[in-house]
Amino acid sequence: MSIGEGKLVCVTGASGYVASWIVKFLLEHGYTVRATVRDPSNPKKVEHLVKLDGAKERWHLFKADLLEEGSFDSAIQGCDGVFRTASPARHIVKDPQAELIGPAVEGTLNVLKSCAKSPSVKRVVLTSSTAAVQFNERHKSSEVVVDGTWYSDPDFCRESKMWYALSKTLAEDAAWKFVNENRIDMVVINPTTVAGPLLQPEVNLSVEPILDLINVVVHTFKDFG
Repeated sequence: MSIGEGKLVCVTGASGYVASWIVKFLLEHGYTVRATVRDPSNPKKVEHLVKLDGAKERWHLFKADLLEEGSFDSAIQGCDGVFRTASPARHIVKDPQAELIGPAVEGTLNVLKSCAKSPSVKRVVLTSSTAAVQFNERHKSSEVVVDGTWYSDPDFCRESKMWYALSKTLAEDAAWKFVNENRIDMVVINPTTVAGPLLQPEVNLSVEPILDLINVVVHTFKDFG
């Protein structure tokens, strides 16, 4: 018997780089997966998921929009667990609030609000970022342990125009406040740059600069914060 047999989980933003691998892993371990995407009719977003082993039997596609409260209700209702993975990420930003910060915070809260409506949800796994914890004035050394009290300083992020870091910081902070108030069990993952084989047909933002280095399109790796 596989570890996921009989268990139902939801993966939001399932067409993304990290989320696609989560879906693949879950299917391989026997879970039934409800995958949400903004546009289910777009083959670039769903075809690679349809082809995964186990998808025919245990994969279900749902339409949901991060900025629409309640749009995740049907996908999350009855699930044992929820993976909140997708968040806007852009190198060039004209309107930080509209393009990054608002969608990150509101999107996270909208997913959690749907979780709060479903008593079956035992745990939420939120994909945050090291950008949400590394930009502050605390002393850092090999002896320092980074724990749950560490966050990037929002004021520093604003002054430095590190909008992605700010969006992830505010989104994670809002998430913790919500789950504590609503007694939801949540785990947060704070990865650095994620690289590896692609499942989706389009190159994602974190892999693109690495490919540019390999293909000598650029000669330095820019720190985007």
